[in-house]
Amino acid sequence: MIPLVYDQINRWGKDDEFFMELLRRTNVNIIADLGCGTGRLTSHFAEANYQISAIDPNEEAIEYAKNKKTPGNVTWMVGDSSNLKGNAYDAVIMTANVAQVFLTPKSWQLVVSDVFRALKSGGHFIFDTRNPLAKEWEKWETDKTPDTAIDQRSGEPLEIWTEYEGFVEDVYTFYETVKNSRTNEVLIQEKMQLKFRTLEEIQESVQQAGFQEVRVYGDWEFEQATGETKSFIFHCIK
Repeated sequence: MIPLVYDQINRWGKDDEFFMELLRRTNVNIIADLGCGTGRLTSHFAEANYQISAIDPNEEAIEYAKNKKTPGNVTWMVGDSSNLKGNAYDAVIMTANVAQVFLTPKSWQLVVSDVFRALKSGGHFIFDTRNPLAKEWEKWETDKTPDTAIDQRSGEPLEIWTEYEGFVEDVYTFYETVKNSRTNEVLIQEKMQLKFRTLEEIQESVQQAGFQEVRVYGDWEFEQATGETKSFIFHCIK
């Protein structure tokens, strides 16, 4: 994630609507937005009157979030799942495929265990991840055009180029480069890596942590996911 351009290239969509509706249906109040990034969706949670702890390890992203002066009850925190309070939340939510940035079985299981510890009895763990069987990366690799944005600090036009290295063992690597489109100056380059876990792997991991009820929706509809689903939305209940 590159905070400078993240909000501009990730506009409001069907996934955001789905998360808002799923939270509404669960009738929760106190939530943790884990991996909140720049607070793009957190601000909407706040406007819906949830009491929110918004946590992300990226200090720059948290600063962007704070500068939005989001209305409502939000506590911003630089940190990770270890910073979740025990038995404190009605729901913990991770959006924008944050679940895929945990590259090893150990790091992912630690997050799931931390979330289970942090939830009240009957609490909800909600997150999304891509189905590896859909091979979404094949579509990414055919797109040779840059995204565009504006540098909010200078007003200069920007281009965001993505180069794909592909899989090394079971981790997918790519690079994002932000350039000034007028001068071609490279402003930022980041290496990003993702882990694509199967439906069965994730189900096993959340059940191992102690979640007894696990629902899996597909492609931003309130219908059970299938093998052809591109995006899984997990709703795990403690």
